[in-house]
Amino acid sequence: MATHADRPIFVIGCPRSGTTLLQLMLHSHHRIAIPAETRFLLPAYTRRCEFGDLRDRGRRRELAAWITGRRETKFRDLGLDAAEVAERIVQAPPTIGSAAGTVFRSYAERFGKPRWGDKRPSYFKHVPLLLRMYPDAQFVHLIRDGRDCVASLKEMPWYKLDVYHAASAWREAIDAGRRYAARLGPDGYHELQYERLVADPAGELTRLCAFLGEDFDPAMTEPQEIARLTVPPQKKWHARTYAEIGTGRVGSWTERLEEWEVGVAEAAFGDRLAAYGYRPGGAPKASAAQRARLARTRAQRRTTYRKAGLRELWRRRNEPNPVECLLPRPAPALQSWG
Repeated sequence: MATHADRPIFVIGCPRSGTTLLQLMLHSHHRIAIPAETRFLLPAYTRRCEFGDLRDRGRRRELAAWITGRRETKFRDLGLDAAEVAERIVQAPPTIGSAAGTVFRSYAERFGKPRWGDKRPSYFKHVPLLLRMYPDAQFVHLIRDGRDCVASLKEMPWYKLDVYHAASAWREAIDAGRRYAARLGPDGYHELQYERLVADPAGELTRLCAFLGEDFDPAMTEPQEIARLTVPPQKKWHARTYAEIGTGRVGSWTERLEEWEVGVAEAAFGDRLAAYGYRPGGAPKASAAQRARLARTRAQRRTTYRKAGLRELWRRRNEPNPVECLLPRPAPALQSWG
């Protein structure tokens, strides 16, 4: 088991919960580096059978080229030398976890920091896969009023689904968090609420740092300084990260959702809102037709997850290598693996 000082950190949560703000707060810590969202970790894991036996140096080079050379992985956003990182991947142990860990370590080294993490809201669906690669990882789950998440999602230019799916996503994130809390315990899983985080940043971040085994860094309460350097201006949905921390968006769903949308969302959430101290909005209850549509949406999503689970079982039976990160601690490996 690793000490806290080198355990990977994964930030999870329903989309539009404030995970980018939390990522910036953590990245502001003098020992922790967490990049903006990348898209190579889970895709590489999913394609591991295609990459073949990574004990073959040529296969590792192909994997390295895929991570560092393709636009969709967003490697370029990390500001790293692609050739240098690719060579480090080739020299690393022959596992997907080691390859991805090499990239994240390289990113942390760019800032002179010893500890790395990653943030993607959708990781809440994939914690078991992340644990296969990083068994000692710590997970930070940011929870926000589900109605605010739904209101924000429906306004995003990249979100193509409807209110029924958005509400279902929040419910799924909460239920997943309950499972992970029981499985990982207080050493591996930590929850915090967006509303408390923006109301008392120092207090909430001090508790978060205690979970991570780190000293609180006051710079974490000024993430706007990092945001101005790292958040691309074209991502207008993250524009508020340039401003100081505030509570202005707390409860904004009251002005952004129609009454029927509130009813549908609260029907989807059930008792989960109250469990986190969020009060019902007083909107009319969802109609029978709306509840039926919500049930169909949830069934459709469960089918999608089941199919993904079956594909993952096939890949596990056929994966050519272990997936766990085998990088030596504390420094990246320089040893050649053939």
